[in-house]
Amino acid sequence: MADGIVHPFSRALYERHGDGLILVTDGDTRGVFTAEGRWVEGDLRWCDPQLCGWVAGPSISDHR
Repeated sequence: MADGIVHPFSRALYERHGDGLILVTDGDTRGVFTAEGRWVEGDLRWCDPQLCGWVAGPSISDHR
């Protein structure tokens, strides 16, 4: 499985893409977005900005 989060409604995959950007893959369509959900490039031009923020946030290996 890829390292990312699957959107609970659209089933699109949200992954870190480097330099704070998020790659969103929905079927065969992809787009790159900022952590705030602004479109950067790609055929996919919409995303869930809140989920972009979650994926772009800090990785915490052990939250306890």
